[in-house]
Amino acid sequence: MPTRIDTKRFRLQPGRRVDLSRYNPADTAPFESDKGTRKLLNRTTRKLLELTELLYAQNRWSVLFILQAMDGAGKDSAIKHVLRGLDPKATDVHTFGPPSARELNHDFMWRCLTELPERGRIGIFNRSYYEEVLVARVRPEVLEAQHLPRALRSKRIWKERFTDIRNIEAYLGRNGVVIRKIFLNVSRGEQRRRFLERLEDPSKRWKFSVNDVSERRRWNEYMSAYEEAMGATSTLEAPWYVLPADNKWFTRLALAQIVIETLRSVDLHIPELTHRRRRELREAKRRLR
Repeated sequence: MPTRIDTKRFRLQPGRRVDLSRYNPADTAPFESDKGTRKLLNRTTRKLLELTELLYAQNRWSVLFILQAMDGAGKDSAIKHVLRGLDPKATDVHTFGPPSARELNHDFMWRCLTELPERGRIGIFNRSYYEEVLVARVRPEVLEAQHLPRALRSKRIWKERFTDIRNIEAYLGRNGVVIRKIFLNVSRGEQRRRFLERLEDPSKRWKFSVNDVSERRRWNEYMSAYEEAMGATSTLEAPWYVLPADNKWFTRLALAQIVIETLRSVDLHIPELTHRRRRELREAKRRLR
């Protein structure tokens, strides 16, 4: 059985136009089925735990994973099975729903930037400031609710926001925040199947919202918005990945591998003890005898 996924094929290259029709949501290569993948995921998450402990102990870098997707793509499931099992003292998960009245009185990135991970920690954003170039673009009433001066709501606003996002992410990168952005690419047919499953299963009906149906009708508009947003904001320092999401087991494996590769891309090591710290440990050891 294969032991790793070539995640480079899901990583978007900076400056290139994105065409989501070229990405197969049902792709599972090099796996032919999910047989044996649960054990592989367990081994992978154990390795993730080791790396997060090093990240926390070193206290130099912080890592931010941003997950974006259409409803029903499996963001919650991916977070639960891959990232929830990490060291709780080194991991934070934030879910961003519709903005509150207070949040609407700030700039479009404010509420997310207040939740950035501290040094030594991993932050997971379930949705993010990218909603402001996706939902706000597809649904004009969302942008209208942001109290922007009319002169600033021009046709240039989306390109201006792309520029703002690139600049902020570059600034964060120069301050030790490693950013990886994941788009869970679910097909429209699989989304429909999952919605019907939620409606038919009493234990899952709470997940379904009537708004899901209206948003689904705007599928093509959302795909266009995603293509332009990812193409404009995928950089070497903060790249986008388009992960197949029709098979949840594969999505989890691929996401876990991206997390490992990200943590390995920075210089993680056990910090050297200072002379004072060594003396403190020797004294503690003596008292315990």
